[in-house]
Parts: sequence; C-alpha cells; structure tokens
Amino acid sequence: MDNLKVVILAAGQGKRMKSEVPKVLHRVLDKTMVGYVIEASQEAGADEICVVVGHQSAMVKNTVKDMYDNITFAVQKEQLGTGHAVMQAGDFIKEGNILILCGDTPLITADTIKELCNTHSNEGNDVTVVSMIVEDPTGYGRIIRESDAFSKIVEQKDANAKEQEVKEVNTGVYIFKAEALNSAFAKLGNNNSQGEYYLTDTLEIIKNAGGKVGIMVAKDDKEFMGVNSKLHLAQASAVMKERINTEHMLNGVTITDPANTYIGKDVKIDKDTIVYPGCMLEGKTVIGKSCIIGPNSRITSSKIDDCVTIQMSVLIDSKVKSFTTVGPFAYLRPNSSIGEHVRIGDFVEIKNSNIDDGTKVSHLTYVGDSDVGKCVNFGCGTVTVNYDGKTKNRCKIGDGVFIGCNTNLVAPVEVGDRAYTAAGSTITKNVPEDSLAIARNRQENKEGWRKKVDKG
Repeated sequence: MDNLKVVILAAGQGKRMKSEVPKVLHRVLDKTMVGYVIEASQEAGADEICVVVGHQSAMVKNTVKDMYDNITFAVQKEQLGTGHAVMQAGDFIKEGNILILCGDTPLITADTIKELCNTHSNEGNDVTVVSMIVEDPTGYGRIIRESDAFSKIVEQKDANAKEQEVKEVNTGVYIFKAEALNSAFAKLGNNNSQGEYYLTDTLEIIKNAGGKVGIMVAKDDKEFMGVNSKLHLAQASAVMKERINTEHMLNGVTITDPANTYIGKDVKIDKDTIVYPGCMLEGKTVIGKSCIIGPNSRITSSKIDDCVTIQMSVLIDSKVKSFTTVGPFAYLRPNSSIGEHVRIGDFVEIKNSNIDDGTKVSHLTYVGDSDVGKCVNFGCGTVTVNYDGKTKNRCKIGDGVFIGCNTNLVAPVEVGDRAYTAAGSTITKNVPEDSLAIARNRQENKEGWRKKVDKG
C-alpha cells in the first residue's frame, strides 16, 4: 500500500503490570512489546511510524531510539482516551493511509497488517476495523452490525445487556483514509461514562457522514492479545515461543523440548542443529548447521559456525568457528573470537580476545584482552593479568606455545612461537621464541621444621 503511515499507541501507564517500567517496554522473550509492533509495521511496508508516548515518555523514547531509526514521536500529556492519543500525532496524520496499532499487542504479524491494507484498499473503505470472535467478550468493545454491515462500536462500560452478549469484538486495530479520520476528529466528543475521546466513535461518525466502514474478521485472535499484566506477559511469551520454535523445526532444526527452549525472533539457525532444553538464544545470534547447543546454554548476539558444540555455557557478542567445542560452564564475554578446532573447556572465561585455530584452553583459565596463536596449550589455572588498576593491556601469545599450569601472564607481555612457561610462573617480561621461561623461587626444604614449631 502506498503512503502507509503507522501510529502506535504507547502512552499508557499499565497499572496492572505493577511495575516501574512502562508497559510497552516489558519484554516478550528478548524484545520489547513495542519493538515487535514496530518491526511488524516495517515488514508490512510502512513508510513512516509515529509512536505516541505519555507515561515515562523519556524512557520509552530513548529505548525505541536505541533500537530503531527514523521513528517519530508524539506526546499525550493527559490520558484522555484513544482518540485523543491519535490526535496528538498532529501533522503526521494529515494525509495518506493511517494504520492505528497498539504498543501492547506484540503478537501481531506483518502478514495480518498486509491483509488489512489489501482489504481496505480493495473494498474502497474510508476506514477498516479488525474484529475477532471470542467466547468471553468481557472487557472488549463490541462490534454492532445491522444486516451484517457495520453499525457502531460500543465499549464494555457503555454497552446495554443485549450488546454485552455480542461476541464479535474490537481488536483496537484500524486503518483510515486520513481525510476521513480528520473530518471525524472535528466532530468527536467525550459524552461517555469515562469522559474520554474514544477512537471507536470516529467509525460511527464516518458512517453517518456517508463514508464506507469495513470490517476484517481476524483469522487468529491470539495476534491481538493485549498484554496488561505479568500473567498476560507470560501468556504472550508462550505464544511467541511456540510460533518461533515451530518455524525453526519446520526449517530442519531439532529442538528436543520446545516447551523449555527460548529463541528470540531475530535468531537464525541452520538445519541439522540440535538445541537441547533450557537454552536461551537471543539477539542477532546466527548458528550454522550440524551444531549441538545445550543444555542450559545462553547465547546472545553471537555467530556460531558449522559443527560447533556448546555445553552449558554463556556466549555474548562473540564468534566461534567450525569444529570447536565450548564448555561445560564456559563464559565467552563480548568481542571474543574463537577459531576452528579449538577447545574452550570447563570454567574458562574469555574476554575481548582472539583465539586462533587448534588452541586448547581446557579448564580453570582466564584469557582477557589477548591475541593467541595457533595450537597453543593453556595449562590449568592460567591467568592473563590484563588490568593494572588504571588501564587494560594486551597479551600476545605466538603459535605452538605451551603455557604451564598456574602461569600468570602480566600484560603487556609477548610469548614467542613455540615457547614454554614453567608451571607456577609469573611472566612479566617478553619470552623469546623456542625459549623456556621460569619465573618462580627455587624450592627450599627445611627439614625438621614442624617439630621445632610444635616445641614452641
């Protein structure tokens, strides 16, 4: 649809969330609710998006700006209803096709938005509302029809006994021709039990002025689940989790326990990878084919190449190349790059470091701010001492180096190719290639010492 403008209503406080965080910033899996709505709009081809903010507007604005470009904002200083909220968009709604979405409906999809736009355009409607059929309509505005055509929308508190029996309800999603919307706003009042300016009333105003009002009945009412409490948040997360996991399984990924696997919307996984229970895959993570992930691993915005095994470990903003194993209980912190055929073992922490092919960091080791060559062997308990209290310094370790257990490498320091460090050494000077570095006191045995101590 040409000239599609989207207004996202995100001004509400969300008292039932019982939280200091604005309702629309609560997360479903790894993404804010308003973020899902913005992305669905973008995927559907929106030309411009305006988010109407109110409660804690600065927090909502800053969060959205950090995630997305080219979003404009309007501020609703007083909560005077949905119609009043859309009015605050001002010049944004003066022309084009105006799609109204709610920032607390994270399950809406781009396909549904596209279908709505097509229905609106093909039927030549001045406004089209999305309705849904529910068994329990309590709390929803009712869609009232006459001879199957739209008559009006009646809010729960304003509905009479007969109207309250209607099971076709308003989802809160509409698309207007801008001219019809603005003409209706000129006549919109607040003569209702809430004293608010209802956006729903604009549909009856448009109809009474001779405009055409259409209704699109939703195929899946779950898409329009409004999240108003932590219970609703959990329910929406369960729906999103099932939707995402199903897509991955249909694309050839094995998820051994979908109910206990949490994968973000932006995660990409190639075929024949196995994801075990308890895993959390988040952000812009990309996982290649034939990998084994889990159990109980968390991977955030990382790139994992083919045939990698990760066991019970945490990876954040890192890269792991093919045929490498990570874990159990390893921690790859941001800006870590791990080569092929590498072994990152148990209780190993890597931070802002490059580990080249064939290297083994098997257990109980910290490698931070380091550049490590090929086929290096780290003994147990090795530490790169990278912080002097003021600045972070780097270590450089060449190819084929053997680091003895309990070695401290005090950065900045370089260890040349094929060099060795003796167990228990604290290395403070560069080690030439093919050398053995020993940096510890010579052992001295004091025979009979214990007996002298015991005698006092």
